[in-house]
Amino acid sequence: MFTIVKASEKDIPFISEIASQTWPHTFKDILSPKQIEYMLDMMYSLGSLTKQVRDKNHVFYLAKDENKFVGYVSYELNCPTAYKTKIHKIYILPSVQGKGVGKLLMNKVAEIALKNNNTILSLNVNRENKAIDFYEKYGFVKVGKEDIDIGNGFLMEDFIMEKQL
Repeated sequence: MFTIVKASEKDIPFISEIASQTWPHTFKDILSPKQIEYMLDMMYSLGSLTKQVRDKNHVFYLAKDENKFVGYVSYELNCPTAYKTKIHKIYILPSVQGKGVGKLLMNKVAEIALKNNNTILSLNVNRENKAIDFYEKYGFVKVGKEDIDIGNGFLMEDFIMEKQL
């Protein structure tokens, strides 16, 4: 039903569009509209996504149904240390959440991590995000908290979660 494909720079507009459709739904009860707009621009503008791919070693995979892209994941191997793969982003369109897309994307990253001798998946998640339940069901555990000043008076208040592979 869904296929997973490695994204190229030509796919960056699709990633940006999925973020624009997903973020307001995901964060409406957690973040102000101003913070959502600020973060979308900061992390999901075409220029920012291009820089992530070209300069920061972020790799994106897209999930696709028969007609369109419906979600994505980005990761970085050996981050912040050897043996850890950092999942920077994973978002699924609200219309297909709960249909296994997130698990397919996570499985793809886990497979790549293991092929590269990375034995831990790591991610940050907003402490109020309902996705925490998904991560815990997938085997992640909370290992810490982190508050990140992202500028413009905004703060990301995250749990750090990890999964042993």
